[in-house]
Amino acid sequence: MSSGLKRILLILGLLTISALIAWGIFTLFFKATPPPTTVGGTRPGAAPGQLPGAGERVPGAGEATPSGGAEGGLPTAGAIPGATPSYFTPEPVTQLNADAAVFSSLAASGDFRYHNAQDGKFYRVGDAGQTTALSDQVFYNVQNVTWAKTGNKAVLEYPDSSKILYNFDLKKQITLPKHWQDFSFSPDSTEVAAKSLGLSPENRWLVVAKDDGTGTKLIEPLGDNGDRVTVDWSPSRQTVALSRTGAPQGADRVEVLFVGLNGENFKSTVVEGLNFQPQWSPTGKKLLYSVDSARSDFKPELWVVNSYGDDIGSNRQTLRLNTWANKCSFGDDNTLFCAVPRDLPQGAGMSPAIADTLPDDMYKIDLKTGLTTNVPLGNNFHINSISYDAKKNKVLFTDPNKQGVFQVNL
Repeated sequence: MSSGLKRILLILGLLTISALIAWGIFTLFFKATPPPTTVGGTRPGAAPGQLPGAGERVPGAGEATPSGGAEGGLPTAGAIPGATPSYFTPEPVTQLNADAAVFSSLAASGDFRYHNAQDGKFYRVGDAGQTTALSDQVFYNVQNVTWAKTGNKAVLEYPDSSKILYNFDLKKQITLPKHWQDFSFSPDSTEVAAKSLGLSPENRWLVVAKDDGTGTKLIEPLGDNGDRVTVDWSPSRQTVALSRTGAPQGADRVEVLFVGLNGENFKSTVVEGLNFQPQWSPTGKKLLYSVDSARSDFKPELWVVNSYGDDIGSNRQTLRLNTWANKCSFGDDNTLFCAVPRDLPQGAGMSPAIADTLPDDMYKIDLKTGLTTNVPLGNNFHINSISYDAKKNKVLFTDPNKQGVFQVNL
């Protein structure tokens, strides 16, 4: 073979080897390996097996174009990619326990106290919602309970007319006369007022005694008018009872007298109806009450009036709500929370038991502006006791048809 031909073959071999090396480098570093086929199909507008291009989205892969945003852009404020925005709404009412709670009351300390009809003990619900026994003492067949406003003490009444004053803090019991009725503690809870109903009219008195049962004082004679007197000590201590024995007013109107401890000649007020049921504001400067009359189809109707000093009887106004005063709780002197029965029938004011199974709506009432606001409950409740806890800004209540203590999250 000539030397020229050998030179040509050598050059061709070198070129072939270079081309093969170049193809191997290109294949190793630059040519993309096709991805595995996606289960469930391919994205619209793309060839099978290709990755999405920049700015494109894959439906169902946890990304979504936010409302008002460009394709592939960041989500707008408040939007959660891949889901319709949703908001957590807490339940308006919380059940704190499942006790058979009766005879409940809110203490000045903020403790919600009640009697458990199942085990016969008294309990309190603390600031954190925990339930603890006031005492290991068991009290069965309790018929009525009157709580002190401060301190853990109460008057307990039994079916045989026995009455005791029990101090849960001291675990001390005082026996009260059987002929005493309708108890009310003083604002500082060191005294208790009652009706002492002897056999003869001349032996029937409004009385006050110390919380150890001593130092009984006769305040006013009751005679035959005991059933027209409501023993209810005001927070201001000015008034110890309210008496519907004023001058005749005609029709359903009644003059109510404010009875003090020392025979004071206080002003009176006139109420527009019968079946008077009162409740003091926290300072005692206002009196909430319910009455019924032909004007309201004999349904209970709420009113409020000034009730302290020279202002007694002034600024009397109706709240235009058909419920009883004991189904309300003051937040402060100008705020009320009331449970109002739905579809209250005519004549319910004369027979409150008619409403025992009716569901209630709850309202917050601003006494300055007259504004009434619905407080959602989220369920049907019949509320038979209600208390506002200013420390926690909560409403606590019980339902005779449901076991437990319930808390309204305002």
